[in-house]
Amino acid sequence: MATALKLDAIDCFYGEVQVLRGLSLELRQGEVHCLLGRNGAGKTTALKAVMGLLPVRAGKILKGETELSRLPAHQVPKAGVAYVPQGRRLFAELTVAENLEIGLMTRNKGEATHEHVLGLFPVLRERLKQRSGTLSGGEQQMLAMARALCLEPDVLLLDEPTEGLMPSMIARIRETVAGLREHGVSTILVEQRVDAVLPVADRVSFIENGQNRETVEVERLREDPEMVHRYVGVG
Repeated sequence: MATALKLDAIDCFYGEVQVLRGLSLELRQGEVHCLLGRNGAGKTTALKAVMGLLPVRAGKILKGETELSRLPAHQVPKAGVAYVPQGRRLFAELTVAENLEIGLMTRNKGEATHEHVLGLFPVLRERLKQRSGTLSGGEQQMLAMARALCLEPDVLLLDEPTEGLMPSMIARIRETVAGLREHGVSTILVEQRVDAVLPVADRVSFIENGQNRETVEVERLREDPEMVHRYVGVG
């Protein structure tokens, strides 16, 4: 299977504190690849490194022939990579429509893209004039994902999209992530909830102390749930 994104032995620091230590990871085309690990293991840092929000001091990040780790942060979305950070970071005073317009403007996308995204999240069509800060937590997460998908990415980075959501909304987010495969989107998913990972992931990488300790097919994780306890510390 072809590679959509490759992190090749990258080192990253916050100031003088090293967080990623030779982290290597391969995202295959059309897969959902989940990163599991304890808090502080380096999962979010890896996503920030891909987006150019944190400099890569050693190693490289490749998307096809493009070395993302050499690009300034504002150029990474134009290379077809979108990021939904933990906490969503919407413009709370802007309407749903205005938040989506920001995503569309980033890559000069138009009405067809707008309609496609609203087709993925029909509830947002009913909320276009509503201020995003007044949406429910699940609706805000949908909007954050919709705004990212307005870039028409082929690689999507999601940082804990189910955090704080009700089970019904978690199921809807999970269905959307799984459905993105049909649209050619490859996804890296950072999650803490194992139950949210198993139904949607193709492979899982266990991140520990800034390194990828092991990558397994999700079927193996189902057969050996003790792996989660070893790496993450929860059953």
